Amino acid sequence: MADADKRIDGKAFAESLRAQVGDAAAAFEKLAGRKAGLAVVLVGEDPASQVYVRSKGKQTLASGMESFEHKLPADTSEAELLAMVARLNADPAVDGILVQLPLPDHIDEQKVIAAISPDKDVDGFHVTNAGRLAVGQPGFVPCTPLGCLMLLKDRLGSLSGLDAVVIGRSNIVGKPMAQLLLAESCTVTVAHSRTKDLADVVRRADIVVAAVGRPEMVKGGWIKPGATVIDVGINRVPGAEEGKTRLVGDVDYADALPVAGAITPVPGGVGPMTIAVLLRNTLVAAHRNAGIALDQTAL
Repeated sequence: MADADKRIDGKAFAESLRAQVGDAAAAFEKLAGRKAGLAVVLVGEDPASQVYVRSKGKQTLASGMESFEHKLPADTSEAELLAMVARLNADPAVDGILVQLPLPDHIDEQKVIAAISPDKDVDGFHVTNAGRLAVGQPGFVPCTPLGCLMLLKDRLGSLSGLDAVVIGRSNIVGKPMAQLLLAESCTVTVAHSRTKDLADVVRRADIVVAAVGRPEMVKGGWIKPGATVIDVGINRVPGAEEGKTRLVGDVDYADALPVAGAITPVPGGVGPMTIAVLLRNTLVAAHRNAGIALDQTAL
């Protein structure tokens, strides 16, 4: 297979998903008499968070949904933020609530996440939604691992019986990714920085999901020939020119490309899927909140 055919184009898939969300959002507006609504709360001036929130707002509006942005100063108290979350929970125009992380050090992130209604928790971080995922009940799944699963199923079809290794055990990616793969009848290993003989563990996998946050850690020699590699990592490293940087994943792309059967690039792989899935989750929440059935196959 040519190297170009091995590349999993997350940007193109995300564009297709956003188009589907737009169609479904228009249909929802006709049935509900209102638009689906996403509220995003940003505390402080973190530059990366500001860019991300701006992008979320633009894409929400472009998909035919309402975007409610709440920008709070960095010295906002925990009590003030919790009070805002309570107001958004009670607002019938708001279907999804996303509090942009990280939060300033004086605010307990877990307490804020726990305050969001599980039925508006479109980030999928609430412990109730984590529990629903673990036992196979309908809930919201974190956007990045759900996007990874969509890319895998689009490329491979059925994942039943495949051997999958997830490198990383975070609550945001690693653990929910493992649960999603288990639900697809994969045999799943969760590996991490303390795993003994990590390369050997990875080498037996038909599916490798790298979400460990270490630049180009996974080498081509770790990959089983023909395996599908999903690289969740986004790491900024020095570029060729002095003072310039470039983005790389957790997988050494150039080294792994000749060995893998399919692989996501960085950038342009998993990254674009995250906001597209967020929009999808918001629309699912809107249907549930309004008591309107949604054809899940459409999303």
